[in-house]
Amino acid sequence: MMAINLDRLAATCAQTITAEAVTEATKKKAEEQAKKLENMATKTLGVLQENGVYAGLLFLYSKKEVEAKHIRQKLLAALSKEELSSLDVNFPDDKNRENWLDVGKHLTDTVCARLDTLLLIKQLWEQALIYTRHSAKARGAQP
Repeated sequence: MMAINLDRLAATCAQTITAEAVTEATKKKAEEQAKKLENMATKTLGVLQENGVYAGLLFLYSKKEVEAKHIRQKLLAALSKEELSSLDVNFPDDKNRENWLDVGKHLTDTVCARLDTLLLIKQLWEQALIYTRHSAKARGAQP
């Protein structure tokens, strides 16, 4: 089994989240978007740490904010990375990622069923959310 560099996966996931969520050209709009992203990442991180992977993703699906959608899409996409292929946790196709019932069942059947996999995904997502918070803060503070 190939060693998995979770830090690199988390960093690239956070970079993608931030790049897609903070898009405005004007400084004021970019600062607003960055602050919203930072807040959503912080809330999601809290739910993930306190209640686990399933609850963290359920929280993101319960939110209508665009930041929640960016975060959840990229956290789920991280499961499809080549480095995690040996865990066999990726979703069969993209269309199933928009429906909570499909996602929740997939999480229960594949991720939550194996404790080692569950803990690895939790660690990856926690680190990605921490990096997202800091990336958003840095992005919002740019001159």
